[in-house]
Amino acid sequence: MDTLSKAIELHKKGNIFEAEKIYYEILENEPQNIQILDLLANIKLKTKDFKTCFKLCEKILELDSNNKDALFNSALSSKNLGHFDKAINYYNKVIELYPDIIEAYYNIALLYADLGNMDKAIYYYNKVLEYNPEDKETKYFIGIAYMKNRQYKEGLKYFENRLCRLSAVVTQEHTYPNIMKEAKLWQGENVPDKTIYTYYEAGFGDVLMFARYLPLLQEKCKKIILKTQVPLEDLFKENFPDIHVMHYFEPENTVHFDYHIPILSLPYALGLNEDNMFINKEGYLKANPQKVNSYHERFFDNNAFKIGIKWQGNTMYDWERVIDVKEFFKLFKIPNTKFYSFQTFDGSEKIDEIKKYYDIVDIGKTLNNFSDTAGAIENLDLVICNDTSLAHIAGAMNKPCWILLPYLYNWRWHQNLEQCDWYNSVKLFRQDNPGDWDFVFENIYNELNYKLAT
Repeated sequence: MDTLSKAIELHKKGNIFEAEKIYYEILENEPQNIQILDLLANIKLKTKDFKTCFKLCEKILELDSNNKDALFNSALSSKNLGHFDKAINYYNKVIELYPDIIEAYYNIALLYADLGNMDKAIYYYNKVLEYNPEDKETKYFIGIAYMKNRQYKEGLKYFENRLCRLSAVVTQEHTYPNIMKEAKLWQGENVPDKTIYTYYEAGFGDVLMFARYLPLLQEKCKKIILKTQVPLEDLFKENFPDIHVMHYFEPENTVHFDYHIPILSLPYALGLNEDNMFINKEGYLKANPQKVNSYHERFFDNNAFKIGIKWQGNTMYDWERVIDVKEFFKLFKIPNTKFYSFQTFDGSEKIDEIKKYYDIVDIGKTLNNFSDTAGAIENLDLVICNDTSLAHIAGAMNKPCWILLPYLYNWRWHQNLEQCDWYNSVKLFRQDNPGDWDFVFENIYNELNYKLAT
């Protein structure tokens, strides 16, 4: 076995660092060996050494300007280095030379989506679908792009390809296998003598946000059975007394329904679009009066301007939404304010760090479910938080809330808006640059001072 074959064999077996050493030895004698340069570039891409990968690709393209792999790897490296315009140029070169490479259209669409150019993103996602019309992942992402662009007539249709929808349906097929065999997927028809079962998917915030459509669903059927996540059960029972909000699990022999639908599919099934889907913006959830009074007596019986804060949500998805608690410290200095932490679970360990400098009230440790959260929120003057479920419950209660959005923000907050489409009481503060929370908090600080002065 010659030296190159040995290195390639090591590479195939995953011994990439041993292979890399041999590749560089060969390159010393053959500096223009495109095969070796390409193999090294692939190793650097895999090990996330994007700078070196890009330099190796540059050498390849000096020798062969139309080299497909080098163009593609240059684009990937540029993207990961944050050089988005350069990455787009490389992908366009790939498309120009090799128009049947679907991955180039897909990746350039993702880049345009990150840059906020939804029209271009939609164009390139559609190019992918020309080659592969049944690609569910692309259909989902084009749905997100349409909705971020506030084009819900098109977006909701594609949004039905979301993975969490499939997971929700499969979960219910396992939970209620016999009923689900008989029940039909509800598609918006009037069924005045039938029961519709709707069930949660995705996170708490999603269910809170889409609960606004339950009154419309009630107009279509005789009875609704609703399954939420356990922490939402009490809040939904208190607010929707005519709906059977089931406990997390009820035995199959005690349950009956004729139709089923995941809750995030309701606006699509109801035939809503950008002209009529932003309903109940003035609020549709209320707090339990007894809990409101209890929280008032325990924590809120003072004359300060009361502000609830949260800095971290579910980190399984978007770390961009996590805010360093130190960003809030400047706000704590504003006179006549009192701050309350609504942070729970991961992130709540930061409260000890805050208490070294400020006497914050830890409401989070008292919250057993969202009914408790609502009771506490009702006593606040303002909520300031990251993109998390706290923002949705505040908005659904019509409580003033300022949401702090990262540069790469979720589709539901649309583009270039300060006033939220979904909730009249919610205002949006956005990063201008990735990771720059200082800019956001400077705006918050000025806005809060102005609010307190007027």
